[in-house]
Amino acid sequence: MTNAVDETWFPDPAQLIWLATVLAAMVLYRLAHKKLWERGSTWPAHRTVSWFAGCLLVLVSVYGPLAERAHHDFPVHMLVHVLLGMLAPLLLVLAAPVTLALRALPHATARRLGRLLSGKAAGFVANPFVAAILNVGGLWLIYRSPLFQLMHHNMLVGAFIQLHVLLAGYLFSYAILGGPDPAPHRRSPGERAAAMVMAIAAHNILAKSLYAMPPAGVQLAEAQTGAQIMYYAGMPVEITLLIGLCLPWILGNRAKTHRKKTVGRF
Repeated sequence: MTNAVDETWFPDPAQLIWLATVLAAMVLYRLAHKKLWERGSTWPAHRTVSWFAGCLLVLVSVYGPLAERAHHDFPVHMLVHVLLGMLAPLLLVLAAPVTLALRALPHATARRLGRLLSGKAAGFVANPFVAAILNVGGLWLIYRSPLFQLMHHNMLVGAFIQLHVLLAGYLFSYAILGGPDPAPHRRSPGERAAAMVMAIAAHNILAKSLYAMPPAGVQLAEAQTGAQIMYYAGMPVEITLLIGLCLPWILGNRAKTHRKKTVGRF
């Protein structure tokens, strides 16, 4: 990849679609929040902040000069990967958009959405091991196949890969955390922890392999800088996921212990 960047930047049609989609997501979330307020219900402010922060990160990653530079600069490309595929999905999951929708939608529509979430298809993709394969396995396919070159020369392929990275990252964060949205098919903490450890290992091995063997068209120095960004910048998100996975389990065990001690006093 070359570091040359056009001095004048113009959005392509795919970027304009991304812009419209992200803005629509922000507006719909705000409208749902407003509907709850009109009913006299409350919604945690930190979830709203999380949603808008996640949407803004998606927007920065797919629209604008940074997204354009990612086509020519591998370290910037990897920064965008961390933002779009790791940090933004985590923030969007923490915003609990499904819970907000279930509370804001008419009862009949909310029931249909609930049935969809309880279905077998939702249970399959919400399996943490399946989510890990879609997420990290997809990255291996992108960087170790002609897709990497193709995504920078074909607008539709590039947009599809961006969408996959975002959705797979969201699904993985949701499957590992087991919430805060409803999770009818939630797996045990042990299963989710195992999937998380496997995903971290596969992600880090991919970063190390890119450091040693750059993708086609990427100079070694650029590849090494980009691989370090992938490895180290992704680590805080992975640690946050692990904390989010373990904390409810730890607090739950403490609560059970406290109840047993309280009962034992009588």
